[in-house]
Amino acid sequence: MVSEEEQAMRSKLEHLTVKDHGSVFGPCHKLPGHTVQKAKDELQETNERRGTSLKDLRVMMKERASEGDDLAKLVLDRFGDKPDSLLVRFLRARKFDVTRTHELMKGYVRFRKDYPELFENLTPEAVRSTIEAGYPVVLPSRDKYGRVVLLFNIDSWDLEEITFDEVLRAYCVILEKLLENEETQINGFVLIENFKGFTMQHASGIKTAELKKMVDMLQDSFPARFKAVHVIHQPWYFTTTYNVVKPFMKAKLLERVFVHGEELDGYFKEFDADILPSDFDGKAPVADYQNIATQLFGSEDTAL
Repeated sequence: MVSEEEQAMRSKLEHLTVKDHGSVFGPCHKLPGHTVQKAKDELQETNERRGTSLKDLRVMMKERASEGDDLAKLVLDRFGDKPDSLLVRFLRARKFDVTRTHELMKGYVRFRKDYPELFENLTPEAVRSTIEAGYPVVLPSRDKYGRVVLLFNIDSWDLEEITFDEVLRAYCVILEKLLENEETQINGFVLIENFKGFTMQHASGIKTAELKKMVDMLQDSFPARFKAVHVIHQPWYFTTTYNVVKPFMKAKLLERVFVHGEELDGYFKEFDADILPSDFDGKAPVADYQNIATQLFGSEDTAL
């Protein structure tokens, strides 16, 4: 039998607003009741399941490493002595399926092994200037589903001034930082990319290997639930770039990409104009990039 409390929380989940969620920045001190219900319904998370899954995952980490799998050894080296709270991030990202969770952990260490250039000296100070330039922007308000909204406006992006790798490094630091928050682990992320100023120079300047690296970041490399990617105001030649990316994308990610162009009705069904800045067709002011960096890392003299 479903309790009245569960019924009430499920009803609440169908009528959420942006005000029903906690802060994007900093830790989550107490999960909202409807988010606990969402974790139970979508991720099969209960206190009991969490406990048994953690035990099973720690056993699997040791077993797979002892079988001689190099990536499994790296997983055990990296996570063997880490607290349960870190492993729970991975379990949530794979709905408490222990085998799939271990595969994701292998993906996490593989990504770092395959692309060492992204992680060399990867500190908040190293990416701060990129984030202060707005690449990417973290909205201070979650969307109505509780997801963190990441914005990328290609209009004024100078590839020579801020390289593709520098942008990806900023994403990596932001993801790690925001995934400390349990609401974010459960509700996930959504990306909005405004291609209004996408030039032929951009199209020719981004290499296929860089695009693959970006897709790899979004697929099986972070304990993050990437719920959707929305593209707006793209020019006709965006299709060429998108066609280069598509072969690297699994069906699940492809289904979550929404290319709107100038038809924004579907976009505004997903996002409240009140939380979107004006450069993303919303009613809020353009984001304060320096303030976002401060919210993420503290003021510059207290950076990690």
